[in-house]
Amino acid sequence: MDDKVISLFSAKNLVFIATVMKDGSPQVSPVWANFEDGYVLVNTAEGRIKHKNVLRDPRVAVSVVSHDNPLDMTTIRGTVEEIISDSNYSHADKLTQQYMNRPHYPFKRDGEKRIILKIKPSRIFVLPELKASE
Repeated sequence: MDDKVISLFSAKNLVFIATVMKDGSPQVSPVWANFEDGYVLVNTAEGRIKHKNVLRDPRVAVSVVSHDNPLDMTTIRGTVEEIISDSNYSHADKLTQQYMNRPHYPFKRDGEKRIILKIKPSRIFVLPELKASE
C-alpha cells in the first residue's frame, strides 16, 4: 500500500463514502475512517442509508483529501466484504482519538448500534505529490 494513502487515512481528514441507492443513483456521506491491514474501515451506525445500501450492493468508493493540502488526495473503489459490530465502541473510540484527540466517542445515542464497514480495495487512485502553490 502506498505510504501516502496510509498517511491520509491516519490524519484528521474526513473520508467520503459513495454507495449505490436502490434506484442506481449515487449517495455520498462524510465519515470517519482508517486504513488497517489492507482494508478501509468506516465507522457508522446500523440502519443508516449507507448501511442499507451496502447490504443490497456492496460496491463502494471512498475518497480522502488532506485537510492541509486539498491537492493531496486518493480515491479507492472496492467492496464491503464484512460488516463488523462495534457495540463496545472500540473502533469509534479509536477514531475519536484520531479526529478529536479525545479518548471516547462523544456522540452516543440511546439504541444506536455502531458498525464497521470493512472495505477491500480493488482500485486505488493516488495523485502525484502537488502543492497548492504549483
